[in-house]
Amino acid sequence: MHFEYNTVNTCSKRIEFDIEGNVITNVSFLGGCNGNLKAVSKLVDGMTVEQIEAKLKGNTCGVRNTSCADQLCVAVRKALTEMKK
Repeated sequence: MHFEYNTVNTCSKRIEFDIEGNVITNVSFLGGCNGNLKAVSKLVDGMTVEQIEAKLKGNTCGVRNTSCADQLCVAVRKALTEMKK
């Protein structure tokens, strides 16, 4: 299932990815730090929601209380929850 999430309080505006069962693939960010977010996308490809959360949840950016990586955690958890409905 393809999922799109509009981020909150980050430079990136949207995160798109595929979720099958509990596994996340094909992550892409719209906006943000292009090189860093391409690297994050490659690193999390094939990981489960729980693995992504364990590595990235709570990561902040500057004075913000979130980051693109933290927003990815929010997005994948939301997608998993919606799939279970």
